[in-house]
Amino acid sequence: MARSEAREGQVADAVKGNWVDRHAPEAIRPYLRLSRADRPIGTWLLLLPCWWGLALASAALDRFGWTGLWIGLGCAVGAFLMRGAGCTWNDITDRHIDGSVARTRSRPIPSGRVTPKQALAWAVAQSLVSFAILLTFNLPAIGLGVLSLLPVAIYPFAKRFTWWPQVFLGLAFNWGALLAWTAQTGSLGWPAVILYLAGISWTLFYDTIYAFQDVEDDALIGVKSTARLFGDHARGWLVAFLVAGTLFLALAAFLALSGATLIVALCAPLIFALHLLWQMARLDTKDTDRCLALFRSNRDAGLLVTLFLAAAILV
Repeated sequence: MARSEAREGQVADAVKGNWVDRHAPEAIRPYLRLSRADRPIGTWLLLLPCWWGLALASAALDRFGWTGLWIGLGCAVGAFLMRGAGCTWNDITDRHIDGSVARTRSRPIPSGRVTPKQALAWAVAQSLVSFAILLTFNLPAIGLGVLSLLPVAIYPFAKRFTWWPQVFLGLAFNWGALLAWTAQTGSLGWPAVILYLAGISWTLFYDTIYAFQDVEDDALIGVKSTARLFGDHARGWLVAFLVAGTLFLALAAFLALSGATLIVALCAPLIFALHLLWQMARLDTKDTDRCLALFRSNRDAGLLVTLFLAAAILV
């Protein structure tokens, strides 16, 4: 089975039986794999902070409407495209490293199914379509969208110069909280900034767990990560990130809301903390399959936050 999958170009850590491997036309499969369309968790983790920002802003304004619906849909399509563009850029910059890591050597560029030039063209195409969607938002949100390219461009290089590349991933992946809030309200506010910090703390939590899959290979090739930095002390750090994320979520709600709306919204950090504690109870940093499963479960943690913030709109 492993040899058959390798011949077909399937990627080692893709979801088994995903739609790309089963249904996508063969000619575009390598490009969809570059975009991680066969691994949708990253799109969710990029999208959910957008929906947090939109829901909190809508609850604060006591309105959602057609504008909010379009922002939510635009963020969904934009998250898919920009996650694809970012992952493609990441694979271009990491093409020499990926060939040395067991989990990543089957990716399209190191396996020879896509050339770096083809990958670059694909990244540009995805970015341009995403930019077209961004242009339908208000001017402050457009400006924030353009600024988001800076952390996206830096992140792939972070593991070469810092033990904290997860911070740079958090800066990039949670930018949508700032953008969606601004798109809905017309200006950036402190609740969105605090929500952004909550997202960064969350990213430090889940991506440290994710990085434990590669600690041995990373040590051999000299790639840095919080998983390698924390080592046997990882649990203490993960608890710190959990607490920080929960407190920032609660503070963002306090700054934006009041009364019954606030009470409903405060269910979000509570259920968020419980989910992350559940992950901690199941975590075994030596079990790579367990680490991957727990990493993927953060989609549910983020959706629960979205659900309770959205419920606050209805109060």
